[in-house]
Amino acid sequence: MKIGFDGKRAVQNFTGLGNYSRYVADILCRYYPNNDYILYTPRKQENKRLDVLIKQHNQLHLCFPTITFWKRFNALWRIWGITQQLQKEKIDIFHGLSNELPLNIHKSPIKSIVTVHDLIFLRFPKYYNFIDREIYKYKFKKACENSEQIIAISECTKRDIIQYFNIPPNKIEVVYQGCDTSFTLPVNEEKKRDIREKYRLPEHYILNVGSIEERKNILLAVQAITMLPKHIHIVIIGKRTKYTKKIEEFASEHGIDDRVHILSDVPFNDLPVFYQSAEIFVYPSRFEGFGIPIIEALNSGVPVVAATGSCLEEAGGPDSIYVDPDDSKELANAFKHIYSNSEKRKEMIEKGVVYAKRFSERKQAEKIINIYKQLLK
Repeated sequence: MKIGFDGKRAVQNFTGLGNYSRYVADILCRYYPNNDYILYTPRKQENKRLDVLIKQHNQLHLCFPTITFWKRFNALWRIWGITQQLQKEKIDIFHGLSNELPLNIHKSPIKSIVTVHDLIFLRFPKYYNFIDREIYKYKFKKACENSEQIIAISECTKRDIIQYFNIPPNKIEVVYQGCDTSFTLPVNEEKKRDIREKYRLPEHYILNVGSIEERKNILLAVQAITMLPKHIHIVIIGKRTKYTKKIEEFASEHGIDDRVHILSDVPFNDLPVFYQSAEIFVYPSRFEGFGIPIIEALNSGVPVVAATGSCLEEAGGPDSIYVDPDDSKELANAFKHIYSNSEKRKEMIEKGVVYAKRFSERKQAEKIINIYKQLLK
């Protein structure tokens, strides 16, 4: 098979959708190397993690606009002009990895699939401005309607696609996303010491990883820290937003500045050390499409506490702890329970590692390739 991907995010994004795009390309190349995989992207951009993948897999290629007009108007190429190029290059299947497809691809003989990650902009419109919401709604709905098959990254996302876009359930297949294998590999003590010194990490800390934005609700965990012993800190890793100031102001007002550590631009290769050095991983987000940081934590052998209300129970499994996203006292009690009960902590870690195996790369690659094969029958 000759499979084309919407590669914009794989090239230009370094978290979320970019990680997913690189992940899919990587696992398909490794487990099904007899196909050709082409990442179509509007423009070049330095991306060391993608460069490594392309060097590892000789069947993975980057492709750019070939006609001068589309090189100049590459944003339009991605949503319209690319289809003619895909036909010319005899692509069998085109997979939109980040909620979108070219608007005219359904008029071509090329089979198309779209992965939909979440419809948060419809569930929680207050977090998005009106214009962005309307653009997302149009593009996502068109992609769902025009594609032959939809991949939802969770059962929660599948339900939302059916509810908001009125898509038949049999058109949607749930394929979870795993995490990078680096989170499954034990880190040696020397590396842990180096990272602790580099970032001046406290000895005892609860970890959170993800964009620092209102929807992610990490202020709840900072509020819970005020109810824990003073030697317990929280380390928050993610892109800073206006919401970050709100967290810092709360920490200052409550005298816990020295216990709240906010880090941005942490290299991906350092993240496994942060996880494996943490005592608890917390993810109090109000809504997620899935929640990859939870999978990273489970694979790292860290007990997880997350919020109810979306799909986080799918990611964390039955042995993680879930709390009301508006109840800081309940969250603090969950932390205390784990710290005070070594047997509970041990059980959460052991069962969490087992649960995370269902998100193995081989299983995800097999599900995706089977969807491709069914389309071409």
